[in-house]
Amino acid sequence: MPREFNTKPRECWNKPIHQILKAIDNHTRLHLETGDFWHEEQAQILRKYVKDLKVFIHKEEEWNE
Repeated sequence: MPREFNTKPRECWNKPIHQILKAIDNHTRLHLETGDFWHEEQAQILRKYVKDLKVFIHKEEEWNE
């Protein structure tokens, strides 16, 4: 399903962000299944990365308005 909202700065990041969100889900699931905290730590690292990336994208969008 194509995204309904897209901008030029966002376009190249949509697929990588989608894959990272899937990785977060995998780490979260494995943490819950195994209790291995390493997976929760990795999920947290990826969450921070996505958050920082979205801040970057928003700044790029402001520059391109």
